Amino acid sequence: MFCGVPCLPDSIIHLLIHYSSTRIHSPTPFSKTPVLITLNDVERIGMGKTLLDEQAKKTMLRKIPHGLYICGVKNEEEVNGFTVSWVMQASFQPPLVVNCVNRNSGSHAMIKASQVFALSILEAGQKELAQKFFKPQQRVGNKFEDVEFYLGETGCPIISSTLGYVECNVVGSIEQGDHTVFVGEVIAAGVHREGDPLLLESTGWNYGG
Repeated sequence: MFCGVPCLPDSIIHLLIHYSSTRIHSPTPFSKTPVLITLNDVERIGMGKTLLDEQAKKTMLRKIPHGLYICGVKNEEEVNGFTVSWVMQASFQPPLVVNCVNRNSGSHAMIKASQVFALSILEAGQKELAQKFFKPQQRVGNKFEDVEFYLGETGCPIISSTLGYVECNVVGSIEQGDHTVFVGEVIAAGVHREGDPLLLESTGWNYGG
């Protein structure tokens, strides 16, 4: 066993012994500039994978704070809404927000088709409303049946009882992993009333990790 580096191929161990050092300078095939390789790099290469602590990853990603919002969407005459939390502002000028949406949802397809969405900002204490819009439309039917709303400039539904809203045109998207990152330019906004926003942490729910 060499220097506490377990299960490495003999060729790599011999290379390390030959240099008698914890660092190796190796030029890349495309550059004469040396690249610094550490024992940690060699260990990862030798074991064929990175060592990700899954529990630590889940714990830390769940520490990222999020608000809760109802995302209103439309496609032609059909409207829907669903609860989102992976939302943040991304630019001052132009005003941009990012909205991450599960690619397996029907609302994802509606955003792709219409290229618009609205975000109604929930108030602290509106946990029940957030819970109502977590449920898939195909299972519960019309989620707006007993919820007061109106259509904004984009034609997307906006919930009247929330703190306010922003409406967005989609100006870009990144489809990686199980969610699409939609970049929306804010083209309309309104304030319904003053209040504190509903935070995911306050609900006892987890969506992350």
